[in-house]
Amino acid sequence: MKVHVKVNGISYEREVEPRALLAYFLREDCGLTGTHVGCDTSSCGCCVVVMDGERAVKSCSMFAVQADGHEILTVEGLADGGRLHALQQGFWDQHGLQCGYCTPGMLLTSYALLRHNATPSEADIREGLAGNLCRCTGYQNIVKAVQQAAGALRESVGAS
Repeated sequence: MKVHVKVNGISYEREVEPRALLAYFLREDCGLTGTHVGCDTSSCGCCVVVMDGERAVKSCSMFAVQADGHEILTVEGLADGGRLHALQQGFWDQHGLQCGYCTPGMLLTSYALLRHNATPSEADIREGLAGNLCRCTGYQNIVKAVQQAAGALRESVGAS
């Protein structure tokens, strides 16, 4: 089946098996290996990408053909040239990562959360990240990173 998607602003048109998962399409067909596959069961959240600028989806539980005609944001698309996205900067500043395997999914889940709630409470952030597992950090610094990013994003909107 033919799939046409826009990933990080670049159009991709490929023939895929109907059973091909979006995670593997992104990694193998698009060469975007930042989308990690941790469990293949949608339990860990390492594979989260953002669809159509709003919705966080677990790409290991979605067929590539289901993304046909949609826009996908992966972790590679967060930074603006050499400038880190506010979430990436927050994770850096607040030490929100250790091994880094869950980080792409955490970043993109947080991105979708902040698109829907620009002023999330700590409880909102923890609830928003409930579908993402991290074996290293204990989550506290991830929450701080999202809080920092939320503040930075609000400031940038106010400055515009």
